[in-house]
Amino acid sequence: SHVMSPVYGLAEASVGLAFTPPGERWSVDLLDRERFSTTGEATPAAPADPAPLKVVACGTVIPDHDLRVVDAAGLELPDSSEGQLQFRGPSATSGYYRNPQATKTLFDGEWVNTGDRAYLSEGRLYITGREKDIIIRGGRNISPYELEEAVGDLAGVRRGCVAVFGAANTAGGTERVVVLAETRERDAARHQELKGKINELAMGLIGAPVDDIVLAPPHTVPKTSSGKIRRVAAREYYERGPAAVRPQAVWLQFVRLVLAGAFPQTRRGWRVVRGLAFAAYAWALFAVLFLLVFVVAAVAPGRTTWRLGQRCAWLFLRLCAIPLAVRGLENLPRNGSYVVASNHTSYLDGAVLLAILPWHKSAFVAKRELRDSFITRIFLGGLGAQFVERFDVQKSAEHADELAGAAREGTTLIVFPEGTLLRQTGLLPFRTGAFQTAVQAQVPVVPVALRGVRSVLRDGTWYLRRAPISVTIGAPVAPEGTDWNAAVKLRDRVRAEILKHCGEPDLAAAG
Repeated sequence: SHVMSPVYGLAEASVGLAFTPPGERWSVDLLDRERFSTTGEATPAAPADPAPLKVVACGTVIPDHDLRVVDAAGLELPDSSEGQLQFRGPSATSGYYRNPQATKTLFDGEWVNTGDRAYLSEGRLYITGREKDIIIRGGRNISPYELEEAVGDLAGVRRGCVAVFGAANTAGGTERVVVLAETRERDAARHQELKGKINELAMGLIGAPVDDIVLAPPHTVPKTSSGKIRRVAAREYYERGPAAVRPQAVWLQFVRLVLAGAFPQTRRGWRVVRGLAFAAYAWALFAVLFLLVFVVAAVAPGRTTWRLGQRCAWLFLRLCAIPLAVRGLENLPRNGSYVVASNHTSYLDGAVLLAILPWHKSAFVAKRELRDSFITRIFLGGLGAQFVERFDVQKSAEHADELAGAAREGTTLIVFPEGTLLRQTGLLPFRTGAFQTAVQAQVPVVPVALRGVRSVLRDGTWYLRRAPISVTIGAPVAPEGTDWNAAVKLRDRVRAEILKHCGEPDLAAAG
């Protein structure tokens, strides 16, 4: 039933970069138009919104490649925040042929600039426009595509022959929004009627009338050989044609050009400064709270450290104004031990789980390498962590038996069965060890789905951002048997439950 699916690609990535999985329905976000254009936040529109902004998902990134969205300072943005799209991967170009200057601007370290604006949500890519085509007016970012399409649908206007672009504002401030549309109509009254309809469309789509409308004869709007609108060339045509302002001194043109960009640049700069200030504040707060828990962990490990750590983790999220929504706390067993299995998205996952999980003779299961560091050994040891070997087969088996014994004796184990974390959005395959432990001890596994923590602190960066976090605690899943097959079945059932609520794509299926 899905004959066509939206995808994304560019020549710099050997074309293909993101694809909608076969058979998957199109995903279309309906956004609050005003908030998106002024803040760049992809906020769902109200149900009664008569003209929401519609953005189509272009699928998920292909294997071995990665996407990110950054702000004007090159700092990574959280999900549902619009910015400049970058990618990396083995299919990336090494540069432009005999054009070192263009090649230099193409790269941001190991990342490649696409020239597109976009946002990411639940692992899906949403393209919102071309960087060079965005019009900035009154502190709002205006994308030309939707208005071009709507104007092209008007009777009397040639479809596909409309260009919407920003022109220099000679009065200072921000850019002027100009519509250049081709028509075969010659009657002046008909022209006025078309201009009125175009402004009505503009009011509904960009919230204000356009600054100028040029109705031109056929073949005026410049296009590429493949039929794409050349908006830069259209702007040059407009500014140099009869509608352009009278020639002025070069110095005056320069001053007014600087003034035209002053407000948008100031607004973007303030966002960057505000983001950096929040990150510095959050890390300073984290350091103080971590030190407090560390000292207590060294002298009073166990329940006392856990409860203090829980209060500090909750306080950290509260003082950072990071929204935390928890669903399903009633699913945690009140009697007997169990295993908590959670997806691993960020280095803050442990703090989030610590903030919400009650003390139940609980213990995080951590890799043995963390025991080699004095700081992590004291801190995690104070929380009752169990350290396990991942690579030595014999020791790994011994540790698995120890974990099963601890579970039988009433210890609640908290594990991340993915075994690692990546910056790429998605749920990795689960390892079977934790589920073997549950089968051996005959204790249930409680699936916990973390969502949004990756947006707060993504792997590969220490730039903390404020983003909403949700935690979904599923019903306990009991093992059905005592053999290896029972462990595999238990693993698959728990993973399916987490995948349902984590809001991220299945990387096991993609790989």
